[in-house]
Amino acid sequence: MQPPLPLAGLKILVVDDDDDSRFYITTVLEADGATVLAVASAVAALEALNHWQPDVFIFDIAMPGEDGYTLIRKIRAMTAYRGGKVPAVALTAYADSEDRIRALEAGFQTHVPKPVDPSELVEIVADVVASCRN
Repeated sequence: MQPPLPLAGLKILVVDDDDDSRFYITTVLEADGATVLAVASAVAALEALNHWQPDVFIFDIAMPGEDGYTLIRKIRAMTAYRGGKVPAVALTAYADSEDRIRALEAGFQTHVPKPVDPSELVEIVADVVASCRN
């Protein structure tokens, strides 16, 4: 008997303007049981929240138009029903300690530098969801 997939049953909204990054993240998360909706912009993410209720967010920070910081601030201002309390991971090339502090202050639960190992990404997502459920 195989152990359950670590992300089984989780719905994850991924926002990254880079096609390859979206594909990589989606592939990793789906292989571990998640249902993923991946979009290329903050505008598309906000639109998705009108009809999809994710369990966790994974946002890139550096995106044209609205960046990940702006997006998470907008979402944190929403009601819990619309996604305001959904745990969020900043997955970004901006990896120094100031960037980490800025991400946490904006409303992310954790800040993960790119590139990220697939097993590490799965573990981070599972941990963030578990800690927010407790």
